[in-house]
Amino acid sequence: MSVSLKRMVIWLALILLLGFLLAMSAISLYGLNDRLTRTDLAIVPGNTVHPDGTPSKRLQARLDAALKLFVDGRCKAILVSGAQGGEGHDEAKVMQNYLLAHGVPAAAIYTDSHGINTLETARFAASLMKQKGWTSAVLVSQFFHLARFQLAMKKFGLPSQAHVHADYFEARDAYSLVREVFAYGGYLLKPAQTQ
Repeated sequence: MSVSLKRMVIWLALILLLGFLLAMSAISLYGLNDRLTRTDLAIVPGNTVHPDGTPSKRLQARLDAALKLFVDGRCKAILVSGAQGGEGHDEAKVMQNYLLAHGVPAAAIYTDSHGINTLETARFAASLMKQKGWTSAVLVSQFFHLARFQLAMKKFGLPSQAHVHADYFEARDAYSLVREVFAYGGYLLKPAQTQ
């Protein structure tokens, strides 16, 4: 390999690395900069449930954030969306039970047990909002997930939703943030969805 070709490869690698770092920064800044307003619905995607049927700390942090929004009057209802996890529990039902145990009335909780991924959660949320005549939502998740969650909502014709990040951080967030750059890119390529 010639010297000029090596230099070109090195420059290309540096440019790609810089682009990747900028994307990670943009996703982080977006997710950590909560955008709050009064909304019709808080949407909480599922996450790990322990074998004993209790939510993981990550999932509990999402639920606590939604609970605070509800108690503060920033949303009228909460949608919990998840699926059957490897531990054998329906995430949405576990989430519903957590909210019920913390004083949220059953009539204010909606469940989606088919939320196998962010796009499916957005699909169900858009359908529910249309059915109820609701126009606004607040997305509740980990900071690194909120940009892609917002993009998924846009795919179903619901742009510019409010968002709040769960107040829970762990070492694995670094891996999740790297993964999110690729996942966001994949969602950018997806066409607008119909319900």
